[in-house]
Amino acid sequence: MEYRRLGSSDLLVSALALGTMTFGEQNSEAEAHEQLDFAISHGVNLIDTAEMYPVAPRAGTVHRTESYIGNWLKHQQRDKLIIATKIAGPARGFTWIRGGPHINREHINAAIDGSLRRLQTDYIDLYQLHWPDRYVPMFGAISYDATQERDSTPIAEQLQALAELVQAGKVRHIGLSNETPWGVSEFVRCAAGLGLPKIVSVQNAYHLMNRSFESGLAEACHHANVGLLAYSPLAFGHLSGKYCADPQAHGRINLFPGFGQRYNKPNVPAATREYVRIAHEAELSPAQMALAYARTRRFTSSVILGATSTQQLQENLTSIEVTLSAETLEKIEAVHRTYPNPAP
Repeated sequence: MEYRRLGSSDLLVSALALGTMTFGEQNSEAEAHEQLDFAISHGVNLIDTAEMYPVAPRAGTVHRTESYIGNWLKHQQRDKLIIATKIAGPARGFTWIRGGPHINREHINAAIDGSLRRLQTDYIDLYQLHWPDRYVPMFGAISYDATQERDSTPIAEQLQALAELVQAGKVRHIGLSNETPWGVSEFVRCAAGLGLPKIVSVQNAYHLMNRSFESGLAEACHHANVGLLAYSPLAFGHLSGKYCADPQAHGRINLFPGFGQRYNKPNVPAATREYVRIAHEAELSPAQMALAYARTRRFTSSVILGATSTQQLQENLTSIEVTLSAETLEKIEAVHRTYPNPAP
């Protein structure tokens, strides 16, 4: 396993991390613990979760993922692991989370105490805002519409509340998720101006069919020394190639219709077929190629793997050994020029 410093923090994170949003929905607690054991035995030290998990989100299962992890974590050597979780934001409903979540001092304090209790730990290594409190286009929406602006907690106030968690020893570092270039820059600016903790990471979707991070966000994160935690590196399973072979294959796309709407775009099937072809020509599995690509971008700190079986996880972890040839990289760029970001 390779380890990288996460942004400007003192955290050395594994280049491949374990995502856990299937724990409690597609995976039982025993299966979750098996994945956790397997991942750390192969050098993974970053475990990523969220208070709203598992997905698809619903009242009957909310918080279950953190509880599964907590029952495992209490038996581990805590200082050898980096635990990351997230507070849910507004605008998506979720009335079963604090009557409808917000990112203000009251909700931040309630959220962190709940996560600490469920995870059975005294501190969180990386506490992230799951998506902004303010309006931004997310999850497949690509155009900013100023008419959708809503009241939200000022970024300075969010940072002040997060700083109190750091001062109290409940959180070591803070990060963002599903953020924009302006958001990253504004959080950094406010922290510097007010002497508050700086964000060290942003967790955004990044994969062969969504390379939108490479424009504004890559520049903002480079200058601010903020690391990318790349989620959905297999595009909800599309880049594994399984839906090419069987459109009705078992997976989130078919289990939760509508949940993966960002992949219901015209060029997704054609781009997927091309990337699968390139992987086979390189004698790699499509998943290995996609994960190796995301991992080897200079702005990537860690790639978050999601799997529903230990067998899938094992294949995904072997991507750490893959180096893509110049020929394969050029073929990938050729497809990107033909189908740029078909699933943003």
